[in-house]
Amino acid sequence: MEEPKASRRDLTKAQNREVILTAARSVFAQMGFAKATVRDVIRATPLASGTFYNYFKSKEEVYQALRDEAALAIRPTLRQARLAAETQEEFLSSGFRTFFAFLQSRQDEGAVAEASRFRMDSPEVLAGFAELREDLEKAIARGVFAPVDAGLLTSCIVGMAFELAQQVKAGREVEDATRFATALVLGGINAAA
Repeated sequence: MEEPKASRRDLTKAQNREVILTAARSVFAQMGFAKATVRDVIRATPLASGTFYNYFKSKEEVYQALRDEAALAIRPTLRQARLAAETQEEFLSSGFRTFFAFLQSRQDEGAVAEASRFRMDSPEVLAGFAELREDLEKAIARGVFAPVDAGLLTSCIVGMAFELAQQVKAGREVEDATRFATALVLGGINAAA
C-alpha cells in the first residue's frame, strides 16, 4: 500500500517548525536560555512573529521541544548499549557514558547546555524512562542483575544521570562522572539485593 503524499501545507508546517527550532538552538547557544527572548528567536528566522505563535506559546515550549528532540535522538543509542551489556558494570557504565557523552557533544547547540529544570514528564522523556525499566527487567531476568525492584532502580539511575549531567555540562570529564555513577549504583545494588 502506498503511503499518502504530504500536502504542501503539511510540508510548510514542518519546515516552519524546524526553522524555529534551528533558530532557537542558535539563539540559546549564543545568548543563553535565561537572556534569550521569543523576540530574539523570531528575529533569527525569516518568519513573521505570528507564525512563531502558531507553533509555540513561549520560549519554554521551544526549549521543551528541543529537549524532546534530544530525548528521541539518544534513546536508540542508549538502548543498544544496555542490551549489549553482559555484566552489571557494562550495563551501567555504557548507559551513563553514552548519556554524558551525548550531552557533552551537544553543548554548543544550547538545547541541553543550561542547567534549567524543565518538564521531565513529556511523552518522549517518559518513553526513555520506560525503555530503561524494560531493559533493567530483561537484564534481571537474564541474571545480569540481582533481583531488585526495577522501578526503584530506574528512578535512581535517572535521578543520578540527570544530576551528574549538570556536572558534565559544567566541565566534569565524562569518564569521571561515568566511573562515579557506576560505582555508586553497583554498591547500592549489592546492598539492596
